[in-house]
Amino acid sequence: MTNTVNRWRTVDIVVGAVLGVAFGVVFWAWGLLYNGPADAIPLPARTLLYGIWLLPAVLGALVIRKPGAALFTETVAALVSVALGTVWGWMIVLQGPLEGLGAELVFALFAYRVYKLPVAMLAGAAAGLVAAVYDVVYYYPGMAWGSFQLPYLAITTASSAVVAGVGGWLLTRALVNTGALDRFPAGRERAAV
Repeated sequence: MTNTVNRWRTVDIVVGAVLGVAFGVVFWAWGLLYNGPADAIPLPARTLLYGIWLLPAVLGALVIRKPGAALFTETVAALVSVALGTVWGWMIVLQGPLEGLGAELVFALFAYRVYKLPVAMLAGAAAGLVAAVYDVVYYYPGMAWGSFQLPYLAITTASSAVVAGVGGWLLTRALVNTGALDRFPAGRERAAV
């Protein structure tokens, strides 16, 4: 007997891909802002804006609620941003799936059964921590731990808990309230009117 609860349906794949593509475009535009006008905010403080890059991982998992959803949506978003010409180039092909895996591990820790706000925040924080560690190791290896790397890790993780975790949860609630997610477990949580 196979587990049909965790089996991906065609609609799951399509919705995950659509979320990934939409956020891939957002990533591309966000990269222009992050390295443009937001560049006036010095690092590590600029990482307060970092959580936007982790939204598809949390949102995808909250909407699809199947193993692999966070990894899938974050990976698609990363690949689309690379195809559009992200300023970080091909390194995002590796970083995106790692970030998605960070969020994925939190949902797996709760056996893909708990999708409440605290879990979404923890998933956002985990994805943010993975992203920050990647950045510190790859982009900023020579920076001082006390004045740069530790604040970078802390700010990115906190930003991601709020922006990706709370933001992903709020976006899911907004989509649920429109009825757009009625074919998903998240949509079935909507109170009957």
